[in-house]
Amino acid sequence: MSLRDHLIARIDADGPMSVADYMNECLLNPKYGYYTTRDPLGAAGDFITAPEISQMFGELLGLSLAQSWLDQGSPAPFTLAELGPGRGTLMADLLRATKSVPGFHAAAQIVLVEASPTLQAAQQQALAGYAVQWEDTVSSLPDTPLWLVANEFFDALPIRQFLRDGDGWREKRVGLQQGQLAFGLGHSTPQPALDQRMDDTQDGDLVEFCETAAPILATVAKRISTHGGAALIVDYGDWRALGDTLQALRSHKSTDPLDDPGQADLTAHVDFEALAQVAQAAGCAYSRVTPQGVFLERLGITTRAQTLAKQLNGPALDNLIAAHQRLTHPEEMGNLFKVLGLYPDQTTPPPGLNA
Repeated sequence: MSLRDHLIARIDADGPMSVADYMNECLLNPKYGYYTTRDPLGAAGDFITAPEISQMFGELLGLSLAQSWLDQGSPAPFTLAELGPGRGTLMADLLRATKSVPGFHAAAQIVLVEASPTLQAAQQQALAGYAVQWEDTVSSLPDTPLWLVANEFFDALPIRQFLRDGDGWREKRVGLQQGQLAFGLGHSTPQPALDQRMDDTQDGDLVEFCETAAPILATVAKRISTHGGAALIVDYGDWRALGDTLQALRSHKSTDPLDDPGQADLTAHVDFEALAQVAQAAGCAYSRVTPQGVFLERLGITTRAQTLAKQLNGPALDNLIAAHQRLTHPEEMGNLFKVLGLYPDQTTPPPGLNA
């Protein structure tokens, strides 16, 4: 049996499912799920993330968090956490860059929030020599000051999609058409969670809503507002989501989200406004959403690239130049990806961000 067969049987029995349920099955099904059955990263996988492009990315995020820790009085102990840490590359680069920050490593309890056994094994290898704790959920994070990074984590959380229909919304669903998976629409119903979107949408507009993001972010924000700390959230998206952004990536190429379920990575753009509102409700301050390129330039990525370049030549130098451009150029990742910082009220945002 394949995941497609499983989904068809489920729809036959229970009727059409939400896009969120479909994403959840495709990504996390224990037997067939995309994340539970493989390492999706890098050249041999389906996509490549910023830490895999260059060590500079993790180094600069690490120095931003470490300076924030110093600015808040160097509390000890504290939790140094990452959500969805991939192969552990970002955390390894972060730790290497911060080893000379007085007291930082001694005070840090490293926690990785990761559900995939395949990726946990890769993280263990990347972080050999460090004491690392793994948790399945953010609710298991210790009740201590928290410095956290989440790079391309929220984009993989399941979304629901709604089409504006007068004063109501029709949910986009995955059902069957002639025995094949197909998108359709449910009946028009009120959606109180989308009341605020009545002002900026019209009939036929599609709005995405991620139910699972709020409790995760609320837990992180509450830890920071109560105990101190900061979070750097890096993802693609914008201040307010509008339109269909669901996409499937397989072998570094876009594909139909309904083709070969469980064989492609499914993601959607992040609504940073929704995250900021959750943080504020939890008593946490948030920074302006800043393009990744601007954030990295403020932290000195060009100077860092020039330092690394002095030791390189030939293809290695070419790769460094290409990596710098890919991370920062407005037409590559520089504008598509954004950074949101969380920090306690009455303190300053992590370096690279403005209040």
